[in-house]
Amino acid sequence: MNISLFRPFGANKIHLNTALRSLLALVLWLSIVLAARAQDVPPPPSPARLVNDLAHVMQPQEADALEQKLVSYNDSTTSQIAVVTVPTLGGNDIADYAQKLYESWGIGGKKNNNGILLLVAVQEHEARIQTGYGLEGAVPDALAKRIISNTLVPAFKQNQYYAGLDRGTDQLILLAKGEYKADPADAQPQGRRDRSGSGPGFWIIIGILVLFFLLRSRGGGGRGGRGGIGGGFVPPIIFGDFSGGRGVFGGGGGGFG
Repeated sequence: MNISLFRPFGANKIHLNTALRSLLALVLWLSIVLAARAQDVPPPPSPARLVNDLAHVMQPQEADALEQKLVSYNDSTTSQIAVVTVPTLGGNDIADYAQKLYESWGIGGKKNNNGILLLVAVQEHEARIQTGYGLEGAVPDALAKRIISNTLVPAFKQNQYYAGLDRGTDQLILLAKGEYKADPADAQPQGRRDRSGSGPGFWIIIGILVLFFLLRSRGGGGRGGRGGIGGGFVPPIIFGDFSGGRGVFGGGGGGFG
């Protein structure tokens, strides 16, 4: 009796087609999920405002006073600071949410990307300071986190949201102008910035790679134990940097409550 040690070519082709269909289905499913999550970000305000208290944690006159200060700063520089409070993140990670909000609202402008977003999520008791490339050096992650921990959180715990945001934006303005006097301990080496909140593309790639290797291991058999999709083929995308940490933005976050 003769036993073939090699898988027929037709079987390999069928297995490859099945794997490709599975990969395409995964990509489609992830795209739908991510698109649904992206809808959780509120649309840009109309008319445009720099202070958007969507969680209603400030009195109207307080929000207007903060707006006037930030508009005055924006008019005198090329930088822009926006404050947004939201009732909830809707299940999103605050870093991802802040990034999507920064992008979709065009904070800082596309040309200079000199923007700062101060985001407060009331239900989750979280806050984040998100910066564009133009202010990345002026507002390092360590100082952003220090402003949240030492200025915002104590005020927020007393339900004094306006007081915290007013003082916090004062400090951000000084940072952007290079006039903030920081503790030397706040200095952070360039290679060690906050990498929390990997973007959605990171998780798409992880999902594809997991499915790829699952299908490859189930393929089994093949010549010299190399069965599955393309033998020893390793997709080149895994060699890229998909940490997604700095991406377009830097930022520091923290909790309160």
